[in-house]
Amino acid sequence: MGSAALQMKNLEFLPDGHLANLDDWSEDVAMDIAHREGLTLIEDHWKVIHYLRDFYRDFHISPVMKLMLKGLKSSLGEQFNQKYLDLLFPDGVLHQGSKIAGVPEPHLDAELENHRYTSKANFAENTEHFVGEFEYNGKLYEVSEKGNLLDQSLWDKDLATFLADKEQIKLTDEHWEVLNFMRKFYFEYGVTPMVYMLMKHLKEDLGASKASKEYLYTLFPGGPSRQGSRIAGLGEPQGCVDP
Repeated sequence: MGSAALQMKNLEFLPDGHLANLDDWSEDVAMDIAHREGLTLIEDHWKVIHYLRDFYRDFHISPVMKLMLKGLKSSLGEQFNQKYLDLLFPDGVLHQGSKIAGVPEPHLDAELENHRYTSKANFAENTEHFVGEFEYNGKLYEVSEKGNLLDQSLWDKDLATFLADKEQIKLTDEHWEVLNFMRKFYFEYGVTPMVYMLMKHLKEDLGASKASKEYLYTLFPGGPSRQGSRIAGLGEPQGCVDP
């Protein structure tokens, strides 16, 4: 039995076929997983595989489809479109590709289970944000233990101002520029951006001066991703949130 086959024999896999321990991944392991999937890896497979691994290394989550397509087209060319990815990975690049790349399968925020916090906080003095539920203008709002709205359809700008006041932030045009960008990003890609992802895409859209860590933390001292997502009425960000 060859060394690669012996290595595969000793690996643990989750029920969906992904590696239980991501540190066990190697190119030999990837080739063996691909063989089990009926694929022979060519250069373009490897380009996608390494893109997936680089993205996971940088952001600690795997990219959802729209983010992946944008990144692949930007770095590898327009030919890396949905149709071509389907040819490379017939069982789906998100499922099959992430499995071979040794990274978790990505999920949209909407696909993740909301973690409800059962106790009532109602503007508790010992928290910087609401937890459980709170009342505003005669209406009851439920939030996660991290303070994010469970029903995002209830959000509006007046509520955002109220939430910001709880966190001792007076919203300015600069705050709204970031909040509106986060909401645009969420409704385009289906995920709330963590801080490094937020910085990367803000720089592309608004320039480096609006995307630096110092600038964003001046606006949102509690973390541009964590605190910003609460005020923007978005779901909890995934992965490495605010360093």
